[in-house]
Amino acid sequence: MELLLHVLEHSLWDTLRLVPFLFVTYLAMEALEHSAADRVQRIVERSGKAGPVAGALLGALPQCGFSAMAATLYAGRVVSAGTLVAVILSTSDEMVPVFVAHQEPVGRLLAIMAAKVAVAVVVGFVVDALLRLARRSGDGRAHIHELCERAHCHCDDEHDDHGHDHGHGRLAIVRSALVHTAQVGAWILVVTFAFGLVIELVGTDALAALLANHPVRATFVSALVGLIPNCGASVAITELYLEGVLTTGPMLAGLLSSGGVGLLVLWRTNPDARESALVTAFVYAISVALGLLAGSLGILF
Repeated sequence: MELLLHVLEHSLWDTLRLVPFLFVTYLAMEALEHSAADRVQRIVERSGKAGPVAGALLGALPQCGFSAMAATLYAGRVVSAGTLVAVILSTSDEMVPVFVAHQEPVGRLLAIMAAKVAVAVVVGFVVDALLRLARRSGDGRAHIHELCERAHCHCDDEHDDHGHDHGHGRLAIVRSALVHTAQVGAWILVVTFAFGLVIELVGTDALAALLANHPVRATFVSALVGLIPNCGASVAITELYLEGVLTTGPMLAGLLSSGGVGLLVLWRTNPDARESALVTAFVYAISVALGLLAGSLGILF
């Protein structure tokens, strides 16, 4: 019991120090998403064959829910499979807030984001090119309101015909930022507590031998964890990377596959379950492959 209380005390203190940085970061992110969500959607819809570029760049923005929107648009064939994959691979989920909360160098954060965007663009173009060769690209006939009905997103309830906000102003932004801060803060506490407990029971050397000294195994596991449609996945991967437990390859694999709730929404909105399974398996395979490549090349961030 004394050990548990000791680890919990340190975990609480470590988490509380991060909360102000998390809140400020989420406040900025929510304001960005609140003011630019409609424009982002229009950009992706009109991007055409350049969809993977637009998807990768916009997916990298520190906002919430864009991967879900991209999955819904893909389910209606408004955007291509390459665009969807690009969005998922570039989306960092909770990586940015955790990096900011830990006051890590901005250059380090930008380097990881740039690598994810580059991978997303290349893979997205390759996917679209292969599908065009196989004559299996979509026709984009669905309309946005049909997609909203299928996904039950109630987007028409939040805005009128002129795009005016009905009561979802500054208070909504602050409230949402507080909720996100509480959720991610709770996950950081859980991860920190679990990690601290393992360190105390197993020892740093043994844990490093299990993960850091076995990068191939860690890469497969990290990419699998990244597929979990929950902010806790990217929080855990980022925290373990910043603690030095995960090396660059496993970290990159986990964050490439960690596309927020995008895949979950795809499974819900896309009528073709086999296709959703193929997209999920493809994202996992690409994440593992790129993680292994980064590890073999000795890439460091």
